[in-house]
Amino acid sequence: MKTKLKKILYLPQPRGFCAGVDRAINIVELSLKKYGAPIYVRHEIVHNPWVIKDLEAKGVIFIEDLKDAPEGSNVIFSAHGIPKKILKEAEKRNMPYIDATCPLVIKVHNEAKRLYKEGAHIFLIGHEGHPEVIGTMGQIPQNAITLIQKKDDINKIKKSSYDKVALITQTTLSVDDTKEIIDKLKKLFPNIIQPPKEDICYATTNRQMAIKSIAKDCDIIYVIGAKNSSNSLRLVEVGKKSGCKKTFLISNTSQVDWEEIKKQNKIGLTASASAPDLLIQEFIQEMQDRFELKINNISVANENITFKIPKILNEC
Repeated sequence: MKTKLKKILYLPQPRGFCAGVDRAINIVELSLKKYGAPIYVRHEIVHNPWVIKDLEAKGVIFIEDLKDAPEGSNVIFSAHGIPKKILKEAEKRNMPYIDATCPLVIKVHNEAKRLYKEGAHIFLIGHEGHPEVIGTMGQIPQNAITLIQKKDDINKIKKSSYDKVALITQTTLSVDDTKEIIDKLKKLFPNIIQPPKEDICYATTNRQMAIKSIAKDCDIIYVIGAKNSSNSLRLVEVGKKSGCKKTFLISNTSQVDWEEIKKQNKIGLTASASAPDLLIQEFIQEMQDRFELKINNISVANENITFKIPKILNEC
């Protein structure tokens, strides 16, 4: 019998589903139970291909435009948030809707609306085209908000064009990169209004801290997530910057380079806030099938946050 190679697997905690993702998926599943299939969801409820395929198999139809669903259909809005105009469109088409926007994203929406009413021009730090950014910018008139993606964007800002200014951020950004942008903005606008509490969500922050805690000890790290998931991509960036250049994004174990793993001794594994634990367990099982495995569990934070489900679904 061939002796198995010995490997160490580093498992940082927290990883995987956050409270906002849990809530959004529960909303869809409870809606299926209450209303029956099909249920239409505008945009992917969360950015994870496994979750999407699972929900499609249960009768969910994902759309990008409300016109792709029959008038009067039940529709759910994704966890990323939506512009105000989408709510109006749903009402115009007599489509009963449930908003699964993460409460932490709604917090940013409310900040944007409050700051606009107070007369501030808002700088939003985020990624162009991301549904969360589209949703946040769609809360107020377009001339009242400016998107900043990187530090160089600040060089284009004319200080004299603005009087009162404020900043908000996308919830799934790199904590370190965002701090650099904020610091540069504050040099340009020393009196810029900042959120009373950081906009980058607890789950994004914790998962970045978690991957940082193992990066220097690992020869290779796999992040389970999706290419269109901002928090997944940020975890890969943080892993590389924190000491493990071989940090890779995978959506499932079929994308793992097992020949590469044979060459490495210390393997790290984590998952983005929209990736189910099932995928982590599959990776661990395949490691155990192939290698003699020692697992190192590292915890940097405890998460016990839950978000309430809409009242209409509590009646199920």
